[in-house]
Amino acid sequence: MMIEVYGSPRSSAGRVYLMLEELGLKYKTMPMDMKNKEHKSPEFLALNPNGKVPCLKENDYVIWESIAINQYLAEKYMPEMLGSTPEEKGHVAQWSVWAMTELQPPLVDILIQMIFVTEDKRNHSVIEKAKEKIPGLMNILNQALTNKDYLVGGKFSVADINMASVVSILTHLHMDVSPYKNVQHWMEKMNSRPAFRKYSEL
Repeated sequence: MMIEVYGSPRSSAGRVYLMLEELGLKYKTMPMDMKNKEHKSPEFLALNPNGKVPCLKENDYVIWESIAINQYLAEKYMPEMLGSTPEEKGHVAQWSVWAMTELQPPLVDILIQMIFVTEDKRNHSVIEKAKEKIPGLMNILNQALTNKDYLVGGKFSVADINMASVVSILTHLHMDVSPYKNVQHWMEKMNSRPAFRKYSEL
């Protein structure tokens, strides 16, 4: 059994690496030269026609989209991480989708402007509009974590992996999480996990 992951740990592939570390699975990182458009090469497009990372290949099986990859890995190797009841499974999916479709976009908008665009070319309107969205979203997450160590069912799940991978962008942007005490407590718990520590060293 050979698992190959296409995409840098500091990209959307990060949550896949987190998942693999939590599962204790061996994997091989497949470097992608994004500047030279290696993700648009015929060889990679044969794996993922979207020309995006992450993409996971396990023997002859290929799957892309990070949320789908993590669901597949959990289903195959540790299904309890997807929830124990239909209700828990629904909430694991709910928070995973919310992390990607609601919280991640404004954070990525800021990340692109601050990290990948030179200061003289930054679109400050994009940054400000994105920043305006974040407090409301963080309040939703903060409320959901009231008196909770984990997002769903009182136990660590795929929802925590997918959500933490997005919330960690705040740290990379040096944005203050302290106003959201429940989120701060939860992230401290996430970062103390061996898999998260190992991921941070990748």
